[in-house]
Amino acid sequence: MSVTRRQSARAPLATVPGASFEFPVRVYYEDTDAGGIVYYANYLRFFERARTEWLRALGATHQQLEADDGLLFVVRDLSIEYLKPARLDDELIIDVCVAEARRASLTLTQSARRAGSTETLVTASVRIAVLRRGASRPAALPDWLLQELNR
Repeated sequence: MSVTRRQSARAPLATVPGASFEFPVRVYYEDTDAGGIVYYANYLRFFERARTEWLRALGATHQQLEADDGLLFVVRDLSIEYLKPARLDDELIIDVCVAEARRASLTLTQSARRAGSTETLVTASVRIAVLRRGASRPAALPDWLLQELNR
Protein backbone atom coordinates (compact mmCIF):
# COMPACT_ATOMS: atom_id res chain seq x y z
CA MET A 1 0.00 0.00 0.00
CA SER A 2 1.36 3.37 -0.96
CA VAL A 3 1.08 6.62 0.94
CA THR A 4 -1.53 8.87 -0.61
CA ARG A 5 -1.09 12.57 -0.49
CA ARG A 6 -3.11 14.20 2.25
CA GLN A 7 -4.61 17.62 1.81
CA SER A 8 -2.64 20.01 3.98
CA ALA A 9 -2.12 23.71 4.24
CA ARG A 10 0.93 24.68 2.24
CA ALA A 11 3.67 26.32 4.24
CA PRO A 12 4.12 30.01 3.51
CA LEU A 13 7.02 30.95 1.29
CA ALA A 14 9.90 32.26 3.31
CA THR A 15 11.18 35.78 2.92
CA VAL A 16 14.70 34.51 2.25
CA PRO A 17 15.33 33.94 -1.48
CA GLY A 18 15.37 30.24 -2.38
CA ALA A 19 13.70 29.06 0.83
CA SER A 20 10.54 27.02 0.40
CA PHE A 21 9.50 26.36 4.00
CA GLU A 22 10.12 28.10 7.29
CA PHE A 23 9.73 26.85 10.84
CA PRO A 24 9.93 29.06 13.96
CA VAL A 25 12.03 28.01 16.97
CA ARG A 26 12.44 29.87 20.27
CA VAL A 27 15.86 29.56 21.95
CA TYR A 28 15.38 28.28 25.50
CA TYR A 29 17.85 28.16 28.37
CA GLU A 30 18.36 24.43 27.74
CA ASP A 31 19.52 25.22 24.18
CA THR A 32 22.40 27.44 25.29
CA ASP A 33 25.88 27.05 26.71
CA ALA A 34 27.22 28.82 29.81
CA GLY A 35 27.59 32.05 27.81
CA GLY A 36 23.93 32.15 26.74
CA ILE A 37 24.78 31.25 23.13
CA VAL A 38 23.06 28.36 21.31
CA TYR A 39 25.19 25.25 21.75
CA TYR A 40 26.40 24.20 18.29
CA ALA A 41 24.84 20.71 18.29
CA ASN A 42 21.38 22.09 19.02
CA TYR A 43 21.15 23.49 15.50
CA LEU A 44 21.02 19.87 14.31
CA ARG A 45 17.89 19.39 16.45
CA PHE A 46 16.35 22.62 15.13
CA PHE A 47 17.07 21.58 11.54
CA GLU A 48 15.63 18.08 12.11
CA ARG A 49 12.40 19.53 13.50
CA ALA A 50 12.09 21.86 10.52
CA ARG A 51 12.60 18.97 8.06
CA THR A 52 9.93 16.94 9.86
CA GLU A 53 7.41 19.80 9.69
CA TRP A 54 8.37 20.49 6.06
CA LEU A 55 7.56 16.86 5.20
CA ARG A 56 4.26 17.15 7.08
CA ALA A 57 3.42 20.30 5.07
CA LEU A 58 4.00 18.26 1.89
CA GLY A 59 1.33 15.81 3.06
CA ALA A 60 3.35 13.00 4.63
CA THR A 61 4.87 12.02 7.95
CA HIS A 62 7.82 9.80 8.81
CA GLN A 63 5.47 7.34 10.55
CA GLN A 64 3.15 7.23 7.56
CA LEU A 65 5.97 6.65 5.05
CA GLU A 66 7.38 3.87 7.23
CA ALA A 67 4.05 2.18 7.93
CA ASP A 68 2.65 2.36 4.40
CA ASP A 69 5.79 2.06 2.24
CA GLY A 70 8.46 0.77 4.62
CA LEU A 71 10.57 3.88 3.99
CA LEU A 72 13.02 5.54 6.34
CA PHE A 73 14.86 8.84 5.89
CA VAL A 74 18.41 8.88 7.22
CA VAL A 75 21.01 11.63 7.15
CA ARG A 76 23.79 10.45 4.85
CA ASP A 77 25.92 13.57 4.83
CA LEU A 78 25.81 16.96 6.51
CA SER A 79 27.91 20.08 6.12
CA ILE A 80 27.28 22.98 8.48
CA GLU A 81 28.73 26.46 8.82
CA TYR A 82 28.29 28.63 11.91
CA LEU A 83 28.41 32.30 10.91
CA LYS A 84 26.96 34.23 13.88
CA PRO A 85 25.61 33.18 17.27
CA ALA A 86 21.98 32.99 18.32
CA ARG A 87 21.24 33.76 21.95
CA LEU A 88 18.85 32.93 24.75
CA ASP A 89 15.25 34.03 23.96
CA ASP A 90 15.93 34.69 20.26
CA GLU A 91 13.14 33.62 17.95
CA LEU A 92 14.73 31.83 15.03
CA ILE A 93 13.35 30.93 11.64
CA ILE A 94 14.69 27.68 10.24
CA ASP A 95 14.46 27.57 6.44
CA VAL A 96 14.30 24.38 4.37
CA CYS A 97 14.89 24.35 0.62
CA VAL A 98 15.16 21.43 -1.80
CA ALA A 99 18.46 21.65 -3.66
CA GLU A 100 18.02 18.28 -5.41
CA ALA A 101 15.39 15.55 -5.34
CA ARG A 102 16.49 12.22 -6.76
CA ARG A 103 14.71 8.89 -6.79
CA ALA A 104 16.26 7.63 -3.53
CA SER A 105 17.86 10.72 -1.99
CA LEU A 106 17.28 14.37 -1.23
CA THR A 107 19.73 17.20 -0.82
CA LEU A 108 18.35 20.06 1.25
CA THR A 109 19.78 23.40 2.21
CA GLN A 110 18.83 24.74 5.60
CA SER A 111 19.57 27.93 7.45
CA ALA A 112 18.80 29.67 10.71
CA ARG A 113 18.11 33.38 11.05
CA ARG A 114 16.46 35.63 13.60
CA ALA A 115 12.77 36.32 12.99
CA GLY A 116 12.38 39.55 11.07
CA SER A 117 15.90 39.38 9.65
CA THR A 118 17.42 38.00 6.48
CA GLU A 119 20.90 37.69 8.04
CA THR A 120 21.94 34.04 8.08
CA LEU A 121 23.34 32.74 11.37
CA VAL A 122 23.91 29.10 10.43
CA THR A 123 23.72 27.32 7.10
CA ALA A 124 23.79 23.61 6.27
CA SER A 125 23.59 21.20 3.36
CA VAL A 126 21.96 17.89 4.28
CA ARG A 127 21.85 14.79 2.10
CA ILE A 128 19.05 12.41 3.05
CA ALA A 129 19.05 8.79 1.91
CA VAL A 130 15.75 6.95 1.51
CA LEU A 131 16.04 3.38 2.78
CA ARG A 132 13.77 0.34 2.88
CA ARG A 133 13.01 -0.61 6.50
CA GLY A 134 14.87 -3.74 7.56
CA ALA A 135 16.93 -4.00 4.39
CA SER A 136 19.11 -0.90 4.82
CA ARG A 137 19.08 -0.58 1.02
CA PRO A 138 18.17 2.46 -1.07
CA ALA A 139 14.49 2.73 -1.88
CA ALA A 140 12.49 4.98 -4.19
CA LEU A 141 10.38 7.83 -2.92
CA PRO A 142 6.67 7.53 -3.69
CA ASP A 143 5.95 9.07 -7.10
CA TRP A 144 3.59 11.72 -5.73
CA LEU A 145 6.25 12.93 -3.26
CA LEU A 146 9.01 13.00 -5.86
CA GLN A 147 6.78 15.02 -8.19
CA GLU A 148 5.96 17.46 -5.37
CA LEU A 149 9.65 17.88 -4.55
CA ASN A 150 10.61 18.53 -8.16
CA ARG A 151 7.99 21.26 -8.66
